[in-house]
This record gives sequence, C-alpha cells and structure tokens, in this order.
Amino acid sequence: MHIVLHQPEIPQNTGNIGRTCVATHTSLHLIEPLGFRLGEKELRRAGMDYWQHLDVTRYIDYQDFRDKHLGAKIWMATTKAKKSYTDVSFGMDDYIMFGKESAGIPEEILVDNEEYCIRIPMGSDIRSLNLSNSVAIVLYEALRQNQFAGLEQQGELHRLHWKE
Repeated sequence: MHIVLHQPEIPQNTGNIGRTCVATHTSLHLIEPLGFRLGEKELRRAGMDYWQHLDVTRYIDYQDFRDKHLGAKIWMATTKAKKSYTDVSFGMDDYIMFGKESAGIPEEILVDNEEYCIRIPMGSDIRSLNLSNSVAIVLYEALRQNQFAGLEQQGELHRLHWKE
C-alpha cells in the first residue's frame, strides 16, 4: 500500500502520517514543494523515533511522481468527490493521494481522474478533516479490505496474561 502527499504544508501532520505508514508497512511518497524541511524537529517529534524506519520517496512535482509510477492505480482523496472511500475496492499495490492542508489536491489533477476520486463522508458544516486523520481513516479501510495482510492482529499484555 502507498500513501501520497501532494505538497504537504504542516510537518506534524506528515510526521503522524509517517508513523502510521511505519505501523502499517505502507510506503510514503512526498510530492514537492513541501511546506517544511524534512529535518525539522516538529516532523521528528510527530514521527517519534519511527521516522528512520519509514520507506519514503520524494518527487520534484506531480509529473515526476506520475512518470515514475506509470500504470499505477492512484485513488485521490478529496472533499469534492462524488463517491465514498467505502464504495471502492483497494488493492495492496494501490496509491492513495491526499492534497495539502490548505487546498487539497489541485482541481487540474482531479478533473482528469474523476473515477478515482473518493471522499470521507462528513457534515456540511465543516470544510475538511485533519490530514493525518483522513489518511488513517482511508488507509485502514484499504487494509481492512485486504485482510490487514502482513499486520499483527492480536496483541499481548505487557505484565499479565489474558484469561483463558
């Protein structure tokens, strides 16, 4: 599974998303320009000590990303989409793209990819959800559809044991 952030602006969101990607064995793709430097302390703090384990790739722009992933299925999460993220079937090699916090994915990209645009249903009194929350919501649905392949689905207590 792959998460794509198109021109993210807030380092804490990208750090949180990076941590989610590490936890789910998901690659992170960052399309420049970024609104921060990757070494900023906020990014490291949000990603905690997991950032060095993240599979992350940077691209100079959207066309660079597309050129390097010819034929890839790219879902585009946007508040402007007609269909819900729960209405599509995600594959384990799919890419899920999210736009920058202040404006989302540019409409010039969306109009050429309408069939791959998805949204998270929400009330009309709010513009959008937090970016890192949106990534987690859609990514975990995609992983659920694929039976959480490769992820632990059972936890252990630290000091005690579960009762039989």
